[in-house]
Amino acid sequence: MLELVEVHALPGYALHLRYADGVAGEVDLSHLAGKGVFRLWNDPEAFSRVSIGSGGEVRWSDDVDLCADSLYMQLTGKTADEVFPSLRQAPTHA
Repeated sequence: MLELVEVHALPGYALHLRYADGVAGEVDLSHLAGKGVFRLWNDPEAFSRVSIGSGGEVRWSDDVDLCADSLYMQLTGKTADEVFPSLRQAPTHA
């Protein structure tokens, strides 16, 4: 698992993320704002209270969190196979 070490809320529903491997940058989450559980972000103060949860997730409350691994892939443009090569299934021969 990738280790998220820093997260900060930015204007316009964006996050600045930094991972232990040195990858850092901004991810735009504005497409989620106001939808479903993300209605919480209708209050700008609620969005600013982002933190890293005990499981390494990006969280705002007990009900709203995002997978840090998924955000890493969005940030880097890498696929799951590139980020987690050991999870590839070995070919089976019948």
